[in-house]
Amino acid sequence: MSFDRDWNHERAGAAETGMQLNGAPAGPLVPGGPADFASTPAQKTAAAGMIETEIQPNTKKAATHSDAATEAAAKGFEDWETAAGLKKLADTWDQQVNALMGRLAGERAALHGASGLFVRNDTGLGNQFLVSPSKLNGL
Repeated sequence: MSFDRDWNHERAGAAETGMQLNGAPAGPLVPGGPADFASTPAQKTAAAGMIETEIQPNTKKAATHSDAATEAAAKGFEDWETAAGLKKLADTWDQQVNALMGRLAGERAALHGASGLFVRNDTGLGNQFLVSPSKLNGL
C-alpha cells in the first residue's frame, strides 16, 4: 500500500507542475547576431585566413628547410648506413608534411564553408517560418 500512496502523491505533485517561458528575443533572429556558438562567421573567416596566409606557407617553408638540411647531412654520410637512414627519415617527414598540408587545406575549406553554412541555414529556416502559414490560423 505504500506504493499506491507514494504514487498518488507524486501524481498529484506532477499535476501542479506547469511550464513557464521566461522570455524570447523581440523580433526575428538575424544572422551574425548573438548566439550560443563558440565563434562568429567573422572569426571562422579570420581563422581560415590565418591558415592560408600564415600556417600553410610557414609549414611549407619549414619542410623545405628541413629537406635541404637533411639532404646535406646525407651527402656527408654518403658511404654510410646513416645516409640510408637519413633518406628514410626525409621520406617519412615528407609524407607527414603532405598529410599535414592536406589537413590544413581541409580545415581551411571547412572553416570557410561553415561560416556561410550557418548563416544560410539560419536564413533559410527563418524564411520558411515567414512563408509557411500556420495551421492554427483561422481556428
